[in-house]
Amino acid sequence: MTAAKARQALARRVLRRHARSFSWAARLMPARVRDDATLLYAWCRRCDDAVDLAVDPEHARAAVERLRGELDAVCGDAPLEDPVLEGLRDVLQRNAIPRRHADELLDGMASDIGRVRYARVQDLLVYCYRAAGTVGIMMAHLMGVRDGPALRHATDLGIAMQLTNICRDVVEDERRDRVYLPSELLGGDLAPTHAGPRTSAAVAALLRLADDHYRSGDEGLPALPAACAWAVRAARLIYAEIGAVIARRGFDVQSGRAIVSPYRKLWLVLRALAGTVAARTAGSPRPLLRGWS
Repeated sequence: MTAAKARQALARRVLRRHARSFSWAARLMPARVRDDATLLYAWCRRCDDAVDLAVDPEHARAAVERLRGELDAVCGDAPLEDPVLEGLRDVLQRNAIPRRHADELLDGMASDIGRVRYARVQDLLVYCYRAAGTVGIMMAHLMGVRDGPALRHATDLGIAMQLTNICRDVVEDERRDRVYLPSELLGGDLAPTHAGPRTSAAVAALLRLADDHYRSGDEGLPALPAACAWAVRAARLIYAEIGAVIARRGFDVQSGRAIVSPYRKLWLVLRALAGTVAARTAGSPRPLLRGWS
């Protein structure tokens, strides 16, 4: 097995283990885009785990500094021995992805260290941009899309998915002393009471905000190649369905982790195909820039 194939095999194992929703959409992508997306995901997972699995904030801060040093090496010329870092270098170079997006993602990881609280929705949106909007931008580059309006829509799609994750993981995150629900949505409280009406109202508000960003993401789909648009639409529908599950539970965050069944995912993949075909047949015009907060 060549070094490149070994890197790809490792990245695929990481994807299958940690990203069930995304892996469904990844299967629909053209082979080159799928392979690059898998390599990029392996590095993103490395960043998440470096912070989430650290034994304390001091070790987490050291981990982020190590990640920044690794990114310096990735963007340098010296040979790399780590397959995940080699894969990231290949992806960044082959797709001409500006380094600043990877740097901003690490800024998002640094925000997760220690006690996490957000006062305003606007502050949370900055975090969501760093943690996931940047990934949306990098994914757009993998699909050959680099114009400003399309990248704004890709950013919004990443933000929407991160907001959905936050609403799904309220209880799990609080166990780590992370409260992403902004205090302005909790009546000024800095920590939610799991079954309280304020928490449910805050989750509902963030899911409505996610829907706004999903709609903006939809406007960017015509800019993508057809096969990529299908995959991205499928990922968008599957993630949005997580929010729909939470809504059907009355926004009760203690009802267990919201999941989408394999049969429902299959239905959403088919729905994404139908929507993509319909949009292409109708000859949807290239979307105009829509601002985002």
